[in-house]
Amino acid sequence: MTAADANQLISVQPNDLKFLFELDKPSFCDLQLTNNTDSHVAFKVKTTSPKKYFVRPNTGVVMPCGSCIIRVTLQAQREYPPDMQCKDKFLLQSTIVPPNTDVDDVPADTFNKDGSKEIKERKLKVFYESPSGQANSEDGELRSSTSQAPDANSTIQHLKDEKDAAVRQTVKLQQELDFLKRQRKRRNNSGFSFVFASFVGLIGIMVGFLLNLSLASPPAE
Repeated sequence: MTAADANQLISVQPNDLKFLFELDKPSFCDLQLTNNTDSHVAFKVKTTSPKKYFVRPNTGVVMPCGSCIIRVTLQAQREYPPDMQCKDKFLLQSTIVPPNTDVDDVPADTFNKDGSKEIKERKLKVFYESPSGQANSEDGELRSSTSQAPDANSTIQHLKDEKDAAVRQTVKLQQELDFLKRQRKRRNNSGFSFVFASFVGLIGIMVGFLLNLSLASPPAE
């Protein structure tokens, strides 16, 4: 029994709640309650952050010199607390009750401070621990993310450069294709013009020859 448990009806092990903190993952801590008396002792567990934790059971009765286990579950969290510090606290209340008190159905007024019974209270602190090899704080997580950022930026820039190069190559090929089409069309047009001009010239020569021939021939007698 520790010094903190010397004046308590119930001793607690461990003395504080420690949770392995990982984002988006629940964590739990088991507390062992031991009755230090020869009487039946009822207990109740309260917390300053009831929406973050599940306590099962949160009330009950411990037999004389007996013990029980309480499981406290930290629900999955979406962000790290500043510097991994936790301000949450738990309060363990205990009081002696009659032997016939139902273990699973402690009366609601059992822990009312009306002066007719002694109620002991024990405060428990909460600590968060990081998994081995991971950042111990939100700042550490940020530093880790920052250290990886240049690699990601380099990869993105490399992919962008490759895309730009592919676009330029495509434009160049399209320009070359258009140039070849224009050249082919120009050659086709030139060939047609040359043949037509040759044909017209040949006809002109023949017509001129015939005219010269008709002019050179003597008139008929």
